[in-house]
This record gives sequence, C-alpha cells and structure tokens, in this order.
Amino acid sequence: MTTPAGDFESEGGALAPSAQPPRAGAPTNEPGGAPPERVRLTDAGAELVARLVEAHGPLMFHQSGGCCDGSSPMCYPRGEFRVGASDVLLETLPDGTPFWMSADQYAYWKHTVLTVDVVPGRGSGFSLEAPEGVRFLLRSRVMTDEENARAEASPPLSTGTEVTP
Repeated sequence: MTTPAGDFESEGGALAPSAQPPRAGAPTNEPGGAPPERVRLTDAGAELVARLVEAHGPLMFHQSGGCCDGSSPMCYPRGEFRVGASDVLLETLPDGTPFWMSADQYAYWKHTVLTVDVVPGRGSGFSLEAPEGVRFLLRSRVMTDEENARAEASPPLSTGTEVTP
C-alpha cells in the first residue's frame, strides 16, 4: 500500500491509520484476523522503488538500527546483503520486496507501523538510492489497539534462519 507524503503531520510526525481497505485476501479487521500491515511505502517511495527495480532488478530493505545511516532503511539488490539468523522479515511489500529488521530493533518497533518515505539529500553510499540525490526515511506510528491485538494473535514473523532474502 502506498501513502501520499501529505498524509503526515510533519516530518517525523505520526501517520494516521490507513483508511484504505485491507490487503487482498486479508480477513476483516477482527482480532485474530490477518496480521496488520507493518511496512508501507509513500507514493514517492513506491515510485523510487519501481525505478530502482528497473535499474537493478529485485530489491530488499534492511533496517539495522544504530546511529547515523544505520537508523535509515537500506535498500540493496536482493541477495547482495546477507540477513542474520535473528533478523525478522517484517513485511513483503506489494511488489515482492522484502523488508527485514534486526531483532534488536524489532524489539523496540514491534508495536509500530513503518512507512518508507523519500526525502532530498544523500544518505549512505551503500544504499541504492544514494546516487539519486535522495534517501529513504522511516516514519512511524504506534499500532491501534485493534492492530496490536491482531499482531499479538498472529504467528511469529519469519527470521533469517527460515527465509532466503
């Protein structure tokens, strides 16, 4: 799902819960239904991902945490970054792009919905968007009580030991 960047209160501000219908094939928003969406893209994020896929082939994101560029989502050609055994697969985006997060970060972010946005400026030289003069940026909001109940009722997320990026 994509979200217009104008739906944010401010840079770093909270994003309101999506008013769009559930993902294809997802049950209604009842506790115990489909897991909540954990990662989404803004329209600008989706456009940049599409351009990067066209130039580099299938992609993957990894959010490691840490300081500086380590706190930004990093975009790589799929398979060129090895996920660790404890990394968590938060979401597979609609175009098939997996979004991974380190287990330590997930412990802090497991009750949030993350939105990948694009802002002007150069990020890390390791992330594919760096030469474009923009960088990916995460925006977040806390899950609603209903989303949190579905997350708690859902099976555990896959880890790097179970899934090949």
